[in-house]
Amino acid sequence: MRLSKYLSKYLRHRPQELEIVLMPGGWVEVDALLAASAHKGFPISRDELEEVVARNDKKRFAFDESGTLIRAQQGHSAPVDLELESATPPATLYHGTPERNLPVILRSGLLKMRRHHVHLSPDESTAKAVGARRGHPVVLAVDAGEMHRGGYVFYRSGNGVWLVDQVPPRYLSRL
Repeated sequence: MRLSKYLSKYLRHRPQELEIVLMPGGWVEVDALLAASAHKGFPISRDELEEVVARNDKKRFAFDESGTLIRAQQGHSAPVDLELESATPPATLYHGTPERNLPVILRSGLLKMRRHHVHLSPDESTAKAVGARRGHPVVLAVDAGEMHRGGYVFYRSGNGVWLVDQVPPRYLSRL
């Protein structure tokens, strides 16, 4: 868990603090990441890195086909071109949030805030788990099919999370 949080911090939000550069797609050379981490007093072995990529329950991180590059799949706040391709979403997607956020969401919709996209889940159980991380969860259904027909562009990350710039309130319903 500690290594996963460390990787999230530097591969998604603050690469400059580790003195690494996110390439297009969010990729970073594995050797550069390992060297920078050791230099900053947080040594990581290649085996530890491979284990966190393989065992992370949400598949937050991925290696490229050569195994020489690593990236966070989504959730970036750092400026980077993620090189995502648009995709047609299923008719309904889901968003989990703590109940305390519901009044603002129903008034303003889902906004990406400091991240590149709003994150949507393909199923209710995943959305519920996401919402439960910070309080009593509420799951919202997103009429993704209607949004897509209305011109909203969706992307699907490598770990199955659906991404969109925003979700206006009219496309949301509480389950």
